[in-house]
Amino acid sequence: MAKVYTDKDADLGVLKRKTLAVLGFGSQGHAHALNLKDSGLKVIIGLYEGSKSIPVAKEKGFKVVATAEAVKQADVIMIALPDTKQAACYEKDIAPNLTKGKTLVFSHGFSIHFKTIVPPKDVNIIMVAPKGPGHTVRRQYVEGKGVPSLIAVYQNPGKDAKKIALAWAKGIGGTRAGVIETNFKEETETDLFGEQTVLCGGASALVQAGFETLVEAGYSPEMAYFECLHELKLIADLMNESGISGMRFSISETAKWGDITVGPKIIDASVKKRMKAALKDIQSGKFAKDWVKEYQGGYKRYNALLKQGENHPIEKTGAKLRALMPWMGKKNIKGAQAAY
Repeated sequence: MAKVYTDKDADLGVLKRKTLAVLGFGSQGHAHALNLKDSGLKVIIGLYEGSKSIPVAKEKGFKVVATAEAVKQADVIMIALPDTKQAACYEKDIAPNLTKGKTLVFSHGFSIHFKTIVPPKDVNIIMVAPKGPGHTVRRQYVEGKGVPSLIAVYQNPGKDAKKIALAWAKGIGGTRAGVIETNFKEETETDLFGEQTVLCGGASALVQAGFETLVEAGYSPEMAYFECLHELKLIADLMNESGISGMRFSISETAKWGDITVGPKIIDASVKKRMKAALKDIQSGKFAKDWVKEYQGGYKRYNALLKQGENHPIEKTGAKLRALMPWMGKKNIKGAQAAY
């Protein structure tokens, strides 16, 4: 079992006399910045000219400067930008202002592992990755708790990279819950694999296929929605809280028998074979190369596939049924933006 680092293993003093910069003020960026500031550390925000986040960050009490200036002023710099936008920002604003002894922090290993960013050898390269979205990282911190986090060290010329990673993790509340050490390769490849085959891609495709199967067999879309999407949260929550065996303890014997006898026929060896192929594409760098190419080409296929998903019949049925559920927060994805 991996060692779990807690508050006693991390020293905020490592960061006390340093200036910390967070580049970007989106989901993860705003949470890291606010938590570090509330932990008594000096934090500045780096944003591009004209960014909509500038007034938001200022309103939260931060000094906001241009991205290049933030890199110049800071000792420890977090790149809290989307994977596809990091390389251009690095070339334009970060690399020219990186000097020996500085530390770059990532919350995901994509750019370093797939070498869309190749940093100089005289700067520390670390990762601090909370296993939860930014709003949860912030909320848990405010409540005096924390979100379990990963740390990793890619380059350590200053011989203090791990101490800085642990201190940053403590500053955002991660060590309150527990921190596990990994490496950039493992974090990147497992994260992409989970997103593609189980958490997002696998779950979405499974739900849509189940919905289509019932509707094509003549059942009402409403019944198909309830059975293939609505109740999924109940099962996912049970698994999240108690594991797969714990979930099975909480469901009926009939549901259990269907689970253990029919489930393996649906998600069978052929699915696992395709999962292995997807993992191979991640490990070889093919997925990263294709994704960067898609971004450079203007997101044409990406946008077309998202539009196709939005037009699936399950969305119309779901919108109608969710309107009957007063306890559920309503979100309009058409005009939705991140909170920051």
